[in-house]
Amino acid sequence: MKALGAHVVDLLRGPHLLRAAVLAFAVAVAFLVGYHWPNAYPRLVFFSSASSSLASRSSRSPAVALSPNSNISFEPSLIPTPTTPPASPAPNACPPPSLPPPTPAPPPPLLPPPPPARLGIVGEDGAMQDDFDIGSVGANDTDLASDETAPQEPSNGGASGGPPRVRIGRFLVCPESMREYIPCLDNEEEIKRLPSTERGERFERHCPAQDKGLSCLVPVPKGYKAPIPWPQSRDEVWFSNVPHTRLVDDKGGQNWITKVKDKFRFPGGGTQFIHGANRYLDQISQMVPNVAFGSHTRVVLDVGCGVASFGAYLLSRDVLTLSIAPKDVHENQIQFALERGVPAMVAAFATRRLLYPSQAFDMIHCSRCRINWTRDDGILLLEVNRLLRAGGYFAWAAQPVYKHEQAQQEAWKEMEDLTTRLCWELVKKEGYIAMWRKPLNNSCYMNRGPAVKPSLCDADDNPDVVWYVSLKACISRLPENGEAPPPVQWPARLMEPPKRLQGVEMDAYPSKNEIIKAETKFWEDIIDGYIHVFKWRKFKLRNVMDMRAGFGGFAAALISRKLDWWVMNVVPVNEPNALPVILDRGLLGVAHDWCNISSILLEMDRILRPGGKAYIRDRREVIQEIKEITSAMGWRGTIRDTAEGAYASRKVLMCDKPMVR
Repeated sequence: MKALGAHVVDLLRGPHLLRAAVLAFAVAVAFLVGYHWPNAYPRLVFFSSASSSLASRSSRSPAVALSPNSNISFEPSLIPTPTTPPASPAPNACPPPSLPPPTPAPPPPLLPPPPPARLGIVGEDGAMQDDFDIGSVGANDTDLASDETAPQEPSNGGASGGPPRVRIGRFLVCPESMREYIPCLDNEEEIKRLPSTERGERFERHCPAQDKGLSCLVPVPKGYKAPIPWPQSRDEVWFSNVPHTRLVDDKGGQNWITKVKDKFRFPGGGTQFIHGANRYLDQISQMVPNVAFGSHTRVVLDVGCGVASFGAYLLSRDVLTLSIAPKDVHENQIQFALERGVPAMVAAFATRRLLYPSQAFDMIHCSRCRINWTRDDGILLLEVNRLLRAGGYFAWAAQPVYKHEQAQQEAWKEMEDLTTRLCWELVKKEGYIAMWRKPLNNSCYMNRGPAVKPSLCDADDNPDVVWYVSLKACISRLPENGEAPPPVQWPARLMEPPKRLQGVEMDAYPSKNEIIKAETKFWEDIIDGYIHVFKWRKFKLRNVMDMRAGFGGFAAALISRKLDWWVMNVVPVNEPNALPVILDRGLLGVAHDWCNISSILLEMDRILRPGGKAYIRDRREVIQEIKEITSAMGWRGTIRDTAEGAYASRKVLMCDKPMVR
């Protein structure tokens, strides 16, 4: 072999013709050896994922090529499918034999989106539970859209698998005479049917039937301007936004309100505090230091509020005051309060319970509110007693307190007698003001004589049930297990689970104490996103409504993020009654009943300021329907994903009501 190799090398060093002849001979020998290889040795099976035909290139099916002298059987299905794109076939590759093409394997099923991170509440036993009911979280129940340029959802109802919806035509604007229209208070047809109105029945709710509800868009005042932002709005508002002058004529001399050019000005006075609300509040604090505005006293009800200067000035002392008044001849005092950015709503002491739970307010105030508290055996003051927290204060500034005429003195004696039978303590009487304090427990009631009226309400009477419940001429009972525990001082009470939380009928009983913090943290995360993505701190907002408030987590989160907005927390009457918890936390709230979806949206348009915003979170198909209605109302809306992602069943509709229709 060595000599042969050396000889071949010598030949290759020869002339070119000889060199070529040697190479050709070597190639021929190699071919013959390979062709006549003994049959005892296995043949080689070749496969390629490409074929020389155009059709096979497009199908990318594996092609098989065999050595021509092979008689080996094989199973094509065992041939692996390459995972990388095949190389182009050789120009002289052999075509595949006529074999049935293998059935291509079906593609792997699409994997569902990954589940969201597991959330829950850690119970008292240390175990996390995710099957609890956190309550009704917001109807402003909104969430974060992480992409500012997220595309809108298609509005074709048939795309979701259901039947296509009928396109909604644009809503018409109501006549100008309906500019101040309130459906449940201006139902003249129903009011005419009342057997009597002498006790103020006409000022109570008389809602129209479903087929007679609001069907048009309530017009805005002519010349409406963007509201003056808070806190400047406390002292002045645009005349064109609340074009009523009767209060200027009737109360201008009492320092309530004045008109200066194109604005209303509010000097801060009232009938009983013409020198200003601040001096009046200082007097109350000096009379009864334990009132302690902003710590012990946090939630106040102002009855017959006028233009709400009492509540407006308490805001600077960290006190939330709900100002109420009927819609009467003074052309909607509540509209002045709301335009100023002060919490207020239309309500009247008449024949039904007000829409707030028992023990709701730390103080109830009445300054010349024109209510005869002693009529009908004191049934109206018994409603005050129901609303007043155990140990809370009733402040009364009225002529019987300080005038010496016989009629006024007789009225004072009647008030003294009634409050004594209610076991109220007259803490102080000074100048124009008298201050009473409600007892902390039922012991005084139990020690009265059997003939003393009013009696205690029956044990099965629930003082927190308020929807269309008539007033009762009895004293609402305090909790039987000793003294009713007062809330901790503000601001700690915002996050402290109140005792009444345990009485809310809902799931997750072992985890109730964690719900307050969990719900607030839920909303804090969402609001942080809104602040970052949608620049909420630049919004000039003031009056906010949470239409499905749960335990008030949305309002609490706004406070923790130092957004200077106040929230009316609405608890629907067909859901767990968390309203006592909301008031115990130091927030404002009211019970309400929302009607069908169209009525809700038209009602939202009625109460939403021009230029206002509405955030709605619901199931995808519901959001699509809502968007069609809001578009018909002239709102500009965008559907966005929630923080749960694009595959979530819920979406967020973000709407803006235009300044001009």
